[in-house]
Amino acid sequence: MNKIIFVSNRLPVTINRKNAHMEVKASSGGLVTALSSFEKMAKKVWIGWPGVIDRRNKAEAEEIKELLHEYDYKPIFLNRKQIKEYYDGFCNETIWPLFHYFVQYGIYEKRFWDTYKTVNQKFCEAVLKEAEPDSIIWIHDYHLMLLPNMIRQRMPDVKIGFFLHIPFPSSEIFRLIPWCKEIIDGLLGADLVGFHTFDYVRHFAESVRRILGIEHTLGQFTLGSRAVRVDTFPMGIDFQKFSKAPLEAVVKNKITELKREIGGDYKIILSIDRLDYTKGIPNRLNAIEHFLDKNPKYKQKVIFIVVAVPSRTQVEHYKILKEKVEYLTGKINGKHGSIGWTPIWYLYRSFEFHDLIALYSIADILFITPIRDGMNLVAKEYVAVKNDGNGVLILGEMAGTAKELGEAIIINPNDIEKTANALKKALEMHINDKVARMRSMQKRLKRYDIKKWTNDFMDRLGQIKDVQKHIKSKVLSVQGKNNLIKDYSKASKRLFLLDYDGTLMPFNENPANVKPDKEVTEILRNLNKDNRNTTIIVSGRDKETLESWLGHLSHGMVAEHGVWIKNGSWKTIEKLDNIWKDEIRSILEIFVDRTPGSFLEEKEFSLVWHYRKVDPSLASVRVGELKYILIHATANLNLGVLEGNKVVEIKNTGINKGRAVRHWLDNEDWDFILSVGDDWTDEDVFEELPKSAYSIKIGFGASKALYKLDSYKEARELLKRISLYSY
Repeated sequence: MNKIIFVSNRLPVTINRKNAHMEVKASSGGLVTALSSFEKMAKKVWIGWPGVIDRRNKAEAEEIKELLHEYDYKPIFLNRKQIKEYYDGFCNETIWPLFHYFVQYGIYEKRFWDTYKTVNQKFCEAVLKEAEPDSIIWIHDYHLMLLPNMIRQRMPDVKIGFFLHIPFPSSEIFRLIPWCKEIIDGLLGADLVGFHTFDYVRHFAESVRRILGIEHTLGQFTLGSRAVRVDTFPMGIDFQKFSKAPLEAVVKNKITELKREIGGDYKIILSIDRLDYTKGIPNRLNAIEHFLDKNPKYKQKVIFIVVAVPSRTQVEHYKILKEKVEYLTGKINGKHGSIGWTPIWYLYRSFEFHDLIALYSIADILFITPIRDGMNLVAKEYVAVKNDGNGVLILGEMAGTAKELGEAIIINPNDIEKTANALKKALEMHINDKVARMRSMQKRLKRYDIKKWTNDFMDRLGQIKDVQKHIKSKVLSVQGKNNLIKDYSKASKRLFLLDYDGTLMPFNENPANVKPDKEVTEILRNLNKDNRNTTIIVSGRDKETLESWLGHLSHGMVAEHGVWIKNGSWKTIEKLDNIWKDEIRSILEIFVDRTPGSFLEEKEFSLVWHYRKVDPSLASVRVGELKYILIHATANLNLGVLEGNKVVEIKNTGINKGRAVRHWLDNEDWDFILSVGDDWTDEDVFEELPKSAYSIKIGFGASKALYKLDSYKEARELLKRISLYSY
């Protein structure tokens, strides 16, 4: 059985010292349930901070380790500085506000970042002590975003999943963080990166594209020989636990006590959150005030129970928020209250599980309207508790839960008028409507509960590892290279079909700067020393450039993706004309003007729009627009629109590299053929090759090539080994 390692900032325990002994109180949150669902797992362990400040007391540390051992928990001890700078600092004063769009609260302290890295490395060392080659490592949340890649560097093949429990912001917000690239690199160390909603997936994918320039295909990024999957997993709850809880005797007693304490026949509207600026509590109170202003008939008929669970009480923003909430509560109670009736019951404290279930049970309406929230499981818990279906959920559209619970009354928390109207609608909703909505949500939550969420994530993690195995199976292995060299050594007539940009040389924002360097020059010269070798450069570049750079280093050339062939002298593959260029050039010039960073390259029989230096987001829009226009503009001109690596080229239909290389393939009997290319245009060459040929794709996208290599550097190394074989 695989060993599973859960990693999170906090262990799900509270440790207290009573007299001379320590006590451990275990939590019962969703992740605990997720871990417990691996009942048949031979080994499982949870790594995290136990909430105890490291005082360099070895005896105390050993006692805590011993206490936690029975839970399969492995504690990581943090000192006061690390807690202040890593947790209070970078996590809660940089990541938390920015990821929730409270940009004005963000702090960018280098010392916070340095400590964040240090603590992530500390977690890494703890994981490495526990991990085995076939372990499954599941890392949770924004506190540990560097950890996946740290582990990956030390254990390249281990299975790593990462789940973010808060929103992932738009790329414009994310890029405000000076260390955003390092964070993206850290997350991409995972095999699977999970988010609650598709919006967060989209924002993450856009950040990867804009920061690293890496595109995805259906949520899959290809990083060398490794695929990384990004997907949505809306976290569920332990539905059975919550739906059965109201039937327990202890809960029934608490419900009776609550009703007795409240007295009267009131409609109960419950609001329950951590006291955090992301939760929109002041907006909610303003909506309550507006509702009572507009609907005086509900005075002495409703009670709003506002539960604010203390959070980060030492942070200034939270102190200010607490004062504001208390001020608004007092203002509304003073304005609308009367002797014997207080509209808002404000409770600044946390509740134990059974007390919470009792509150859910007596609430006619749950009123949850965060400004921004990753998921919000409180809404799901309320729905699960309502066995009779007699309840209404008012939910802010900025909560991740709103994407699932569409039967709730969905509002914008910043729209006070419509939020007040939603309260009235909920109070006046017919019982049949309430039950129908609640039953629909309950079915969904019961089906996709916490165990389903866990299993779904693990299944996808296994799937992406299978994809990686398939990719690696096409990598030209050491044995494969040895076989290639062996076949090369036995051959008497050898043909090399070599692309240039991205294959022999790296790409550059300015194509004019990619002249062959000393290493490439030496490789080609050594290949040409052997009279059994024929070296053909197959490129998209114009013939003048190829002639100048590589004419003395090859036996033949293909230019402009097959337009021109040189075998002694240059000639076109067929009779071509370029009378169409004036019409198409004017279209491309408009796109150059509208797209900063792009430029137009004009060849004798083709036009090329380059966009390597264009912002990726703008480029994707412009490419779509341009292709649409060109397809219509060239419909009757016998022209084709070819999309290459950061280029769009227009040339005569039927002209391609594959057709061009037939000039050599058909006229000689080769007993060794090696074709290497990186672009879609090279696929036409791979398709024309005989089965005995070696075809190699640089990069790991879909390809007709038999083998793959990671980069131009690996291609060079292989060619260097071949070129030096006889010397």
